[in-house]
Amino acid sequence: MPIADSVKLGAKVIIHHRDLVNLYGCTVGDDSRIGAFVEIQKNASVGARCKISSHTFICEGVHIEDEVFIGHGVMFTNDRRPRAANADGSPQSEADWSVEKTYIRKGASIGSNATIISGVTVGERALVGAGAVVTKDVPPGAVVAGVPARIIARDAG
Repeated sequence: MPIADSVKLGAKVIIHHRDLVNLYGCTVGDDSRIGAFVEIQKNASVGARCKISSHTFICEGVHIEDEVFIGHGVMFTNDRRPRAANADGSPQSEADWSVEKTYIRKGASIGSNATIISGVTVGERALVGAGAVVTKDVPPGAVVAGVPARIIARDAG
């Protein structure tokens, strides 16, 4: 089941290795490209003309607008306080937590191996450096890098 029937693919989406992805319950916009070993979960969206590089994980609640570049091995989260079990030891279910939404705005670029913590917005045409850990909102056009990510320039160009 690499690409589930529940996936909505736009026109001319390129999936380089259809048998090496895991897509379910998500939407991918027109002319976007998806690399190998990418997982996109239910209730996540990728806009038009995006590039999602290999080994990237896009979890539920992540919304990527048009013309966004996502580098290799980028990880998104959707829960700041994850638990496998409740206080009484019972396994958690979807009813036991809430998805924290994350937004990657139009034209932003996320460098390889970056981690985007849930609940943040990466602004339009912002640039996240490789390996950065984004823990708070990134302003439009800003360049951020480091752990945690900090603004190093105000104009991503």
